[in-house]
Amino acid sequence: MGRIALVTGGTRGIGEAISRYLKKAGYTVVANYGGNDEKARAFSDATGIPAFKFDVGSLDACREGVSLVEEEVGPVEILVNNAGITRDGTMHKMDYDQWYDVVRTNLGSCFYVTRCVIEGMRARGFGRIVNIGSVNGQAGQYGQVNYAAAKSGIHGFTKALAQESAAKGITVNAIAPGYVATDMVMAVPEAVLEKIIAGIPVGRLGDAGDIARGVQFLVSDDASFITGSTLSINGGQHMY
Repeated sequence: MGRIALVTGGTRGIGEAISRYLKKAGYTVVANYGGNDEKARAFSDATGIPAFKFDVGSLDACREGVSLVEEEVGPVEILVNNAGITRDGTMHKMDYDQWYDVVRTNLGSCFYVTRCVIEGMRARGFGRIVNIGSVNGQAGQYGQVNYAAAKSGIHGFTKALAQESAAKGITVNAIAPGYVATDMVMAVPEAVLEKIIAGIPVGRLGDAGDIARGVQFLVSDDASFITGSTLSINGGQHMY
């Protein structure tokens, strides 16, 4: 059995691709999801990857969920903090729930889930943590002060935790995806989507596999000397 990898938000979009790629690479993968039971069942039926439902924006739910994962599958050695949502709106119209829900789910989850696995990783002397940020956490984006703030926080979280964890055999890195052809992005109005693509030097949206391959590398033994880094996979849209 390969090392055990937990992917949050791992049954849809970029998370689904990460789960599939890691399983193909020989890891024992567990996917977390938050709400879509039908999609999670279809994902597990198609991939054989178990899906565990818990709210990554709640520390108590994460404690219960991770405990169940480790009881049924084994200790989490690789963590991919991928779960995220959007609640877009300009600042002068944004309400508290739009702010709180995004920060809680996108940034808070990085602390909550990582807190549940970090002590075990330190005790075993091995761990791989990859946090999924965003190009909009690097460059900002109109109508996304909540999302940009949360994703930017992920990059700082990554660098600080990397410093704390390196001596214990744990690497902590981030990936900042650009615009990827997920359901969320493809739901953008066509005129807006055309404008987005026009701003990407390689001339296309990313594929979820582009991100998954980056994760696969960062969790591998080949990346053992890489920690505290952010890998930007954005087609040249933002060179940071």
